[in-house]
Amino acid sequence: MTDPLDLLTLRVVLAVAESGSISAGSERLHLAVAAASARISALEASLGVRIFERSPRGVALTPAGRMLVQRGGGLLADADRLATDLRDWSQGLAGHVRVLANASALLQVLPRRLAQFARSHPRIRVDVEERMSPHILGEVIEGRADVGVVDAATATPGLDFVPFFRDELAFVVPHGHPMQQLAAVRLDDLLEQDFIVLEGANAVSARLFNAAAAMGRVLSVRMQMRSFDAACRTVAAGLGVAVLPRQALGPQLAHLPIHAVAIDGAWASRTHHLALRLGADAPAAARTLVDALRDDA
Repeated sequence: MTDPLDLLTLRVVLAVAESGSISAGSERLHLAVAAASARISALEASLGVRIFERSPRGVALTPAGRMLVQRGGGLLADADRLATDLRDWSQGLAGHVRVLANASALLQVLPRRLAQFARSHPRIRVDVEERMSPHILGEVIEGRADVGVVDAATATPGLDFVPFFRDELAFVVPHGHPMQQLAAVRLDDLLEQDFIVLEGANAVSARLFNAAAAMGRVLSVRMQMRSFDAACRTVAAGLGVAVLPRQALGPQLAHLPIHAVAIDGAWASRTHHLALRLGADAPAAARTLVDALRDDA
């Protein structure tokens, strides 16, 4: 035995100390008496102290033995807790999940769903950062994030895509715009307008530009904004029109002089997905989160 002070030997010492004899302690642990006795003897020889005083009536702890039992009990309790925690991590009952989400998810559904998840899974910590959909997928593939919430037209190799929620893009026009009362409009009805778009590589602008390109047209982009709110305020000032997710604009539609008009076109209907790495490459806690969010959808 190269390391006599191992966890099993500690369990033998505690069982023998609690039961008062090597035979009774061995029986408690389902060990042969000879095996338990050999462990205790090897431990005593390695440490150079006697753990038990032996007599025909059984065993009694020495002062060194009492210290070993007192401190060894704490070590065993810590080891048992560690084993439980590791099993929970492997089964997705505990852990840490890094989530990257697009603005639409954060404004529409994700905070409420995460609050529900936190109540039902208190041992899983979820950290969230906002990113644009095109950037999220690479971060998940490279392992810098565990779960992504994205609007992606096609699945990405190496990732599992799970449907999460749907929304609709709408034309946002200022009050008094001639099309504000229409039930729906087509993109070609607005191509002569000045557009206010979201800056950078983002899924909303990509859908808009691709729809225009499919018609052989180029949009007149007047301004680029970083947020839905900034775009809405610029529209309210009469500086152009925008395409934004209707479900994310509740406060702006309620308080700004703007209107959201439905878009007649399949490109405006979106399904957002939860993306995570395939199979064993995804942390178990990430799969638990995705399953819970999907079930709540």
